[in-house]
Amino acid sequence: MKVAFFSTKPYERKIFEEVNRLYHHQITFFEPRLTNNTAGLTTEFPAVCIFVNDQLDSSTLEILSNNGIKLIALRCAGFNNVDLIVAKEKGITVVRVPAYSPHSVAEHTLALILALNRKIHRAYNRIREGNFALDGLLGFDLFGRTVGIIGTGKIGAEVSKIMTGFGCTVIAHDHVVNPVCEKIGVKYVELDKIFSESDIITLHCPLTPDTYHLIDSKAIEKMKKGVVLINTSRGALIDTINVIRALKSGKIGYLGLDVYEEEGDLFFEDLSNKVLQDDVFARLITFPNVIITGHQAFFTKEALQNIAETTSLNIKEFEETGNCKNQVILESIKK
Repeated sequence: MKVAFFSTKPYERKIFEEVNRLYHHQITFFEPRLTNNTAGLTTEFPAVCIFVNDQLDSSTLEILSNNGIKLIALRCAGFNNVDLIVAKEKGITVVRVPAYSPHSVAEHTLALILALNRKIHRAYNRIREGNFALDGLLGFDLFGRTVGIIGTGKIGAEVSKIMTGFGCTVIAHDHVVNPVCEKIGVKYVELDKIFSESDIITLHCPLTPDTYHLIDSKAIEKMKKGVVLINTSRGALIDTINVIRALKSGKIGYLGLDVYEEEGDLFFEDLSNKVLQDDVFARLITFPNVIITGHQAFFTKEALQNIAETTSLNIKEFEETGNCKNQVILESIKK
Protein backbone atom coordinates (compact mmCIF):
# COMPACT_ATOMS: atom_id res chain seq x y z
CA MET A 1 0.00 0.00 0.00
CA LYS A 2 1.18 3.53 -0.72
CA VAL A 3 1.59 5.37 2.60
CA ALA A 4 2.67 8.91 3.52
CA PHE A 5 4.50 8.94 6.86
CA PHE A 6 4.50 12.26 8.74
CA SER A 7 6.54 13.54 11.72
CA THR A 8 9.29 11.07 10.92
CA LYS A 9 12.82 11.05 12.34
CA PRO A 10 15.89 9.12 11.11
CA TYR A 11 15.63 6.46 13.85
CA GLU A 12 12.03 5.71 12.81
CA ARG A 13 12.79 5.62 9.09
CA LYS A 14 15.55 3.09 9.62
CA ILE A 15 13.44 0.63 11.57
CA PHE A 16 10.37 1.01 9.34
CA GLU A 17 12.50 0.40 6.26
CA GLU A 18 13.84 -2.79 7.85
CA VAL A 19 10.40 -4.06 8.87
CA ASN A 20 8.88 -3.07 5.53
CA ARG A 21 11.03 -5.65 3.73
CA LEU A 22 8.39 -8.16 4.82
CA TYR A 23 5.38 -6.02 3.87
CA HIS A 24 6.46 -4.18 0.71
CA HIS A 25 4.45 -1.01 1.37
CA GLN A 26 5.37 2.00 -0.76
CA ILE A 27 6.48 4.41 1.97
CA THR A 28 7.24 8.10 1.55
CA PHE A 29 8.66 9.79 4.65
CA PHE A 30 7.85 13.41 5.47
CA GLU A 31 9.55 15.20 8.37
CA PRO A 32 6.86 17.88 9.00
CA ARG A 33 3.81 17.29 11.15
CA LEU A 34 0.55 16.55 9.38
CA THR A 35 -1.72 19.59 9.75
CA ASN A 36 -4.06 21.47 7.47
CA ASN A 37 -0.96 23.29 6.17
CA THR A 38 0.83 20.10 5.11
CA ALA A 39 -2.17 17.93 4.20
CA GLY A 40 -1.70 18.90 0.55
CA LEU A 41 1.27 16.50 0.47
CA THR A 42 -1.13 13.54 0.68
CA THR A 43 -2.32 13.57 -2.92
CA GLU A 44 -1.94 10.17 -4.60
CA PHE A 45 -1.74 8.39 -1.24
CA PRO A 46 -4.60 6.18 0.03
CA ALA A 47 -3.11 6.11 3.55
CA VAL A 48 -1.23 8.29 6.01
CA CYS A 49 0.77 7.26 9.07
CA ILE A 50 0.96 9.77 11.92
CA PHE A 51 2.37 10.28 15.41
CA VAL A 52 1.26 11.98 18.63
CA ASN A 53 1.60 15.62 17.63
CA ASP A 54 0.06 15.50 14.17
CA GLN A 55 -3.20 17.47 14.12
CA LEU A 56 -6.06 15.75 12.35
CA ASP A 57 -8.89 18.14 13.10
CA SER A 58 -11.91 18.70 10.86
CA SER A 59 -10.07 21.01 8.45
CA THR A 60 -7.19 18.56 7.99
CA LEU A 61 -9.54 15.61 7.57
CA GLU A 62 -11.49 17.54 4.94
CA ILE A 63 -8.33 17.88 2.86
CA LEU A 64 -7.36 14.24 3.43
CA SER A 65 -10.81 13.08 2.36
CA ASN A 66 -10.69 15.20 -0.79
CA ASN A 67 -7.29 13.70 -1.58
CA GLY A 68 -8.71 10.18 -1.34
CA ILE A 69 -7.26 9.11 1.99
CA LYS A 70 -8.99 5.98 3.30
CA LEU A 71 -6.73 5.02 6.20
CA ILE A 72 -5.09 6.86 9.10
CA ALA A 73 -2.51 4.63 10.80
CA LEU A 74 -1.43 5.93 14.19
CA ARG A 75 1.97 4.64 15.25
CA CYS A 76 1.06 5.18 18.91
CA ALA A 77 -1.67 4.13 21.33
CA GLY A 78 -3.40 7.49 21.86
CA PHE A 79 -5.82 8.95 19.32
CA ASN A 80 -6.91 12.23 20.94
CA ASN A 81 -5.32 14.17 18.07
CA VAL A 82 -7.81 12.75 15.55
CA ASP A 83 -11.40 13.97 15.25
CA LEU A 84 -12.96 10.52 15.15
CA ILE A 85 -16.46 11.82 14.44
CA VAL A 86 -15.36 13.65 11.30
CA ALA A 87 -13.15 10.73 10.24
CA LYS A 88 -16.13 8.41 10.43
CA GLU A 89 -18.30 10.86 8.47
CA LYS A 90 -15.62 10.96 5.77
CA GLY A 91 -15.35 7.17 5.65
CA ILE A 92 -11.75 7.19 6.86
CA THR A 93 -10.64 4.24 8.98
CA VAL A 94 -8.41 4.96 11.98
CA VAL A 95 -6.08 2.27 13.36
CA ARG A 96 -3.54 2.40 16.16
CA VAL A 97 -0.88 0.48 18.11
CA PRO A 98 -2.72 -0.35 21.35
CA ALA A 99 0.31 -1.88 23.08
CA TYR A 100 3.92 -1.52 21.99
CA SER A 101 5.85 -1.81 25.27
CA PRO A 102 4.07 -0.95 28.50
CA HIS A 103 7.37 -1.73 30.22
CA SER A 104 9.13 1.18 28.51
CA VAL A 105 6.70 3.82 29.81
CA ALA A 106 6.37 2.20 33.23
CA GLU A 107 10.14 2.06 33.68
CA HIS A 108 10.49 5.70 32.59
CA THR A 109 7.86 6.62 35.16
CA LEU A 110 9.99 4.98 37.85
CA ALA A 111 13.08 6.76 36.53
CA LEU A 112 11.37 10.13 36.97
CA ILE A 113 10.22 9.26 40.49
CA LEU A 114 13.68 8.12 41.60
CA ALA A 115 15.51 11.00 39.91
CA LEU A 116 13.23 13.59 41.49
CA ASN A 117 13.28 12.03 44.93
CA ARG A 118 17.05 11.53 45.12
CA LYS A 119 17.82 14.76 43.17
CA ILE A 120 19.94 12.83 40.65
CA HIS A 121 19.81 15.69 38.15
CA ARG A 122 21.13 18.18 40.70
CA ALA A 123 23.75 15.79 42.10
CA TYR A 124 25.06 15.08 38.60
CA ASN A 125 25.63 18.76 37.90
CA ARG A 126 27.22 19.36 41.31
CA ILE A 127 29.75 16.56 40.93
CA ARG A 128 30.78 17.83 37.50
CA GLU A 129 31.53 21.20 39.14
CA GLY A 130 33.51 19.60 41.96
CA ASN A 131 30.79 20.22 44.54
CA PHE A 132 30.40 17.13 46.74
CA ALA A 133 28.16 18.72 49.41
CA LEU A 134 24.95 16.87 50.29
CA ASP A 135 22.94 19.91 51.39
CA GLY A 136 19.67 20.09 49.48
CA LEU A 137 19.85 16.51 48.19
CA LEU A 138 17.83 14.83 50.96
CA GLY A 139 15.34 12.28 49.66
CA PHE A 140 12.90 9.82 51.23
CA ASP A 141 12.41 6.05 51.24
CA LEU A 142 9.86 4.83 48.72
CA PHE A 143 9.22 1.84 50.98
CA GLY A 144 5.95 2.28 52.84
CA ARG A 145 4.78 5.28 50.79
CA THR A 146 1.36 5.42 49.18
CA VAL A 147 1.34 5.57 45.38
CA GLY A 148 -1.85 6.58 43.58
CA ILE A 149 -2.17 5.36 40.00
CA ILE A 150 -4.82 6.92 37.77
CA GLY A 151 -5.46 4.53 34.89
CA THR A 152 -4.64 0.84 35.22
CA GLY A 153 -4.43 -0.35 31.64
CA LYS A 154 -1.29 -2.16 30.49
CA ILE A 155 1.07 0.67 31.50
CA GLY A 156 -0.67 1.43 34.80
CA ALA A 157 -0.59 -2.26 35.67
CA GLU A 158 3.17 -2.42 35.06
CA VAL A 159 3.69 0.65 37.25
CA SER A 160 1.61 -1.07 39.95
CA LYS A 161 3.88 -4.11 39.83
CA ILE A 162 7.03 -1.99 40.07
CA MET A 163 5.82 0.15 42.96
CA THR A 164 4.50 -2.88 44.83
CA GLY A 165 7.96 -4.38 44.44
CA PHE A 166 9.39 -1.30 46.17
CA GLY A 167 7.17 -2.02 49.17
CA CYS A 168 4.72 0.80 48.45
CA THR A 169 1.02 0.77 49.22
CA VAL A 170 -0.63 1.11 45.81
CA ILE A 171 -4.10 2.53 45.34
CA ALA A 172 -5.69 3.08 41.96
CA HIS A 173 -8.60 4.64 40.13
CA ASP A 174 -10.07 3.43 36.85
CA HIS A 175 -13.52 2.85 35.40
CA VAL A 176 -12.48 -0.76 34.74
CA VAL A 177 -10.88 -2.87 37.46
CA ASN A 178 -7.78 -4.68 36.22
CA PRO A 179 -7.61 -8.19 37.77
CA VAL A 180 -3.82 -8.17 37.38
CA CYS A 181 -3.67 -5.20 39.74
CA GLU A 182 -6.16 -6.69 42.20
CA LYS A 183 -4.14 -9.89 42.34
CA ILE A 184 -1.03 -8.06 43.59
CA GLY A 185 -2.97 -6.14 46.23
CA VAL A 186 -3.82 -2.88 44.52
CA LYS A 187 -6.88 -1.27 46.09
CA TYR A 188 -9.30 0.61 43.85
CA VAL A 189 -10.63 3.84 45.35
CA GLU A 190 -12.45 7.01 44.32
CA LEU A 191 -10.46 9.76 42.66
CA ASP A 192 -10.70 12.07 45.67
CA LYS A 193 -9.02 9.42 47.79
CA ILE A 194 -6.16 9.17 45.29
CA PHE A 195 -5.64 12.91 45.65
CA SER A 196 -5.89 13.04 49.44
CA GLU A 197 -3.94 9.89 50.45
CA SER A 198 -1.15 9.55 47.87
CA ASP A 199 2.45 10.56 48.46
CA ILE A 200 3.07 9.95 44.75
CA ILE A 201 0.45 10.36 42.00
CA THR A 202 1.16 9.05 38.51
CA LEU A 203 -1.10 9.43 35.48
CA HIS A 204 -1.66 6.61 32.98
CA CYS A 205 -5.10 7.36 31.55
CA PRO A 206 -6.05 8.45 28.02
CA LEU A 207 -6.92 12.04 27.17
CA THR A 208 -10.68 12.37 26.73
CA PRO A 209 -13.16 15.19 27.37
CA ASP A 210 -13.65 13.69 30.85
CA THR A 211 -9.93 13.62 31.70
CA TYR A 212 -8.97 16.99 30.18
CA HIS A 213 -7.26 19.00 32.97
CA LEU A 214 -7.96 16.20 35.42
CA ILE A 215 -5.29 17.76 37.60
CA ASP A 216 -6.79 21.20 38.15
CA SER A 217 -6.90 23.61 41.10
CA LYS A 218 -9.62 21.61 42.87
CA ALA A 219 -7.70 18.35 42.55
CA ILE A 220 -4.45 19.97 43.72
CA GLU A 221 -6.19 21.47 46.74
CA LYS A 222 -7.03 17.94 47.94
CA MET A 223 -3.46 16.66 47.65
CA LYS A 224 -0.89 16.26 50.40
CA LYS A 225 1.63 19.06 50.75
CA GLY A 226 4.83 18.06 48.96
CA VAL A 227 3.18 15.43 46.74
CA VAL A 228 5.10 13.89 43.84
CA LEU A 229 3.18 14.28 40.56
CA ILE A 230 4.18 12.32 37.45
CA ASN A 231 2.66 12.47 33.97
CA THR A 232 3.89 10.15 31.21
CA SER A 233 0.52 9.92 29.47
CA ARG A 234 -0.86 13.04 27.75
CA GLY A 235 0.03 16.65 28.49
CA ALA A 236 -3.49 18.04 28.71
CA LEU A 237 -4.32 15.82 31.68
CA ILE A 238 -2.64 18.58 33.68
CA ASP A 239 -3.66 22.22 34.02
CA THR A 240 -0.12 23.57 33.79
CA ILE A 241 -0.86 27.06 35.08
CA ASN A 242 -2.35 25.71 38.31
CA VAL A 243 0.46 23.18 38.66
CA ILE A 244 2.98 26.04 38.48
CA ARG A 245 1.08 27.86 41.24
CA ALA A 246 1.21 24.68 43.33
CA LEU A 247 4.95 24.34 42.72
CA LYS A 248 5.48 27.92 43.90
CA SER A 249 3.45 27.33 47.08
CA GLY A 250 5.10 23.98 47.82
CA LYS A 251 1.84 22.04 47.53
CA ILE A 252 3.44 20.02 44.74
CA GLY A 253 6.90 19.06 45.94
CA TYR A 254 8.12 17.26 42.85
CA LEU A 255 6.94 17.25 39.23
CA GLY A 256 8.02 14.79 36.55
CA LEU A 257 6.70 15.25 33.01
CA ASP A 258 7.33 13.37 29.80
CA VAL A 259 4.46 15.17 28.07
CA TYR A 260 3.29 18.76 27.88
CA GLU A 261 0.00 20.26 26.74
CA GLU A 262 1.62 22.49 24.10
CA GLU A 263 4.45 20.12 23.21
CA GLY A 264 3.64 20.11 19.49
CA ASP A 265 5.84 23.14 18.85
CA LEU A 266 8.66 21.90 21.09
CA PHE A 267 9.19 18.18 21.41
CA PHE A 268 11.12 16.03 18.92
CA GLU A 269 12.98 19.09 17.61
CA ASP A 270 16.42 20.58 18.35
CA LEU A 271 15.67 24.11 19.54
CA SER A 272 18.94 24.60 21.40
CA ASN A 273 19.90 27.59 19.25
CA LYS A 274 16.54 29.31 19.53
CA VAL A 275 14.75 31.33 22.19
CA LEU A 276 11.79 29.45 23.65
CA GLN A 277 8.57 31.25 22.78
CA ASP A 278 6.44 29.27 25.24
CA ASP A 279 6.52 31.31 28.47
CA VAL A 280 4.68 28.65 30.47
CA PHE A 281 7.17 25.94 29.55
CA ALA A 282 10.06 28.32 30.16
CA ARG A 283 8.71 28.94 33.67
CA LEU A 284 8.39 25.22 34.34
CA ILE A 285 12.01 24.46 33.63
CA THR A 286 13.20 27.07 36.13
CA PHE A 287 12.08 24.95 39.10
CA PRO A 288 14.80 22.79 40.69
CA ASN A 289 12.21 20.17 41.67
CA VAL A 290 10.92 19.64 38.12
CA ILE A 291 12.25 17.16 35.57
CA ILE A 292 10.89 17.23 32.03
CA THR A 293 11.78 14.77 29.29
CA GLY A 294 10.67 15.29 25.70
CA HIS A 295 8.10 12.51 25.18
CA GLN A 296 10.75 9.80 25.36
CA ALA A 297 9.08 7.37 27.77
CA PHE A 298 8.19 5.06 24.88
CA PHE A 299 11.67 5.31 23.36
CA THR A 300 13.25 1.86 23.67
CA LYS A 301 14.48 -0.54 20.99
CA GLU A 302 11.75 -2.99 21.86
CA ALA A 303 8.99 -0.39 21.66
CA LEU A 304 10.15 0.99 18.30
CA GLN A 305 10.32 -2.52 16.87
CA ASN A 306 6.82 -3.36 18.09
CA ILE A 307 5.44 -0.06 16.78
CA ALA A 308 6.92 -0.66 13.33
CA GLU A 309 5.70 -4.25 13.14
CA THR A 310 2.17 -3.54 14.40
CA THR A 311 1.76 -0.45 12.21
CA SER A 312 2.94 -2.30 9.11
CA LEU A 313 0.62 -5.21 9.87
CA ASN A 314 -2.32 -2.84 10.50
CA ILE A 315 -1.82 -1.28 7.06
CA LYS A 316 -1.54 -4.69 5.38
CA GLU A 317 -4.65 -5.96 7.14
CA PHE A 318 -6.66 -2.94 6.01
CA GLU A 319 -5.33 -3.19 2.47
CA GLU A 320 -6.34 -6.85 2.19
CA THR A 321 -9.65 -6.86 4.08
CA GLY A 322 -10.81 -3.26 4.51
CA ASN A 323 -10.81 -3.83 8.27
CA CYS A 324 -8.29 -4.11 11.09
CA LYS A 325 -8.40 -5.64 14.57
CA ASN A 326 -6.71 -2.49 15.92
CA GLN A 327 -9.28 -0.14 14.43
CA VAL A 328 -10.49 2.69 16.68
CA ILE A 329 -14.25 2.25 16.95
CA LEU A 330 -16.06 5.47 17.86
CA GLU A 331 -19.02 3.72 19.49
CA SER A 332 -16.81 1.69 21.83
CA ILE A 333 -14.85 4.80 22.81
CA LYS A 334 -18.04 6.63 23.75
CA LYS A 335 -19.00 3.79 26.07
